[in-house]
Order: sequence, then structure tokens, then C-alpha cells
Amino acid sequence: MGTRMKTTIDIADNLLARAKETARRDQTTLRSLVEKGLHTVLDRPNKAAHVRIRPVVVHGGKLTPEFQNATWEQIRDEIYRGRGA
Repeated sequence: MGTRMKTTIDIADNLLARAKETARRDQTTLRSLVEKGLHTVLDRPNKAAHVRIRPVVVHGGKLTPEFQNATWEQIRDEIYRGRGA
């Protein structure tokens, strides 16, 4: 089973109450319930490692005539115009 170490955690009152009720109903301890939950989360595969992101490519290459000589600040201001920013 391995060694055990005592620790203190701070969790929401409603979550603790639900966990205690579940442990009581399942006739187990709160410690066992917490360990089972941690194993469930820590043993699942890392989904982020399997995500494949495809680059977005926009063809055209040029800005519209009114923005060809604009600064980034001018382009940004136009993007956000009327949006309260």
C-alpha cells in the first residue's frame, strides 16, 4: 500500500458535506473516497497530448486599401470600434 502522509486541504463546505454523505452511504471512509477520486483523475490519459491543432491559413496576403498604410494601433482601434473597449 505504501507510506501515508497526513495533510490538510481546504475545500468548499458543500463539497465536503456531499463527500461525507457519499462515504457514509457507500460505507467507506472519507480518506478512501478522496484517494479514489485522486486516482481517477491522475490515472486518466492526458487528453492534451492527443490534440492536434491545424494551422489556419488565409490566402490573399494584403490588407484592404484603407488599412495598407495603417499602424497596428489604428487597425486595433477599428476592430474594437463600437464595442466599448
